[in-house]
Amino acid sequence: MRTRPTLSWAPTGEPPPRTTSLDEVVDVLADRGALVLSGAGLSTESGIPDYRGDGGSLRRHTPMTYDEFTGSPAGRRRYWARSHLGWRTIARAQPNDGHRAVALLQARGHFSGVITQNVDGLHQAAGAQDVVELHGSLDRVICLDCRRTSPREELDRRLRAANPDFGGEATRINPDGDVELADEDVRGFELVACADCGSGVLKPDVVFFGENVPKPRVEHCYRLVDEAGALVVLGSSLTVMSGLRFVRHAAKAGKPVLIVNLGRTRGDQYANVRVDRPLGQALTELAARLG
Repeated sequence: MRTRPTLSWAPTGEPPPRTTSLDEVVDVLADRGALVLSGAGLSTESGIPDYRGDGGSLRRHTPMTYDEFTGSPAGRRRYWARSHLGWRTIARAQPNDGHRAVALLQARGHFSGVITQNVDGLHQAAGAQDVVELHGSLDRVICLDCRRTSPREELDRRLRAANPDFGGEATRINPDGDVELADEDVRGFELVACADCGSGVLKPDVVFFGENVPKPRVEHCYRLVDEAGALVVLGSSLTVMSGLRFVRHAAKAGKPVLIVNLGRTRGDQYANVRVDRPLGQALTELAARLG
């Protein structure tokens, strides 16, 4: 069963109280092993835009959906041509101060684990351990027929060989790893099939809009929430249910929910503390105060 993509939500009523102070966050993290749930807002300082912030890509870009990718050869061609260029920017991105602070706080025991909605691998690059990639990762490719996965670098080499003259100029990288590209640059792009089975359709090993997160992964995340003393949301609007459900689960269990994000989120009503600050700045201060 596929779900209808949730691209936006409309805030209603008065916004809940917000603060720029980290005092309450420091108090909670000093006593409890908290679980991190991170979103695209954590990676904006690494040059990867979010979907829904002030400069979010949804203002100009409709992300690929599962149904379009699987049902439209033209849609797949467009996605892979754009993603072929965008991948190079994602692969060059470096962790920022926020990622490094999360890894440091995890190493000190303040964070019990990390669930990320991001697909850029920057938590791991910063040194975080046992990161659960809720929506998968752009550095892997999966065959929709034989289900084997392979490194993105391998596909990149094969696409370069199949498209030696492909030289579209990429503009505006998007959070899902593709770029804006003129239609004429897309039409001649040649796709390649799975190298293992010889005919299968290749897809990035990420959860597209309208696609379900694998059930075992969801169940694992629920267990992490149950085992944690608190849930800390970093840089997510919580618009999609794939992340919001863990906030609701934690709140229902009576666990503190701490949200650090620029702008309102769909989970604000469940938050015990709602901090409105840039992530890199806030997390660096947090690591210093808990040092």
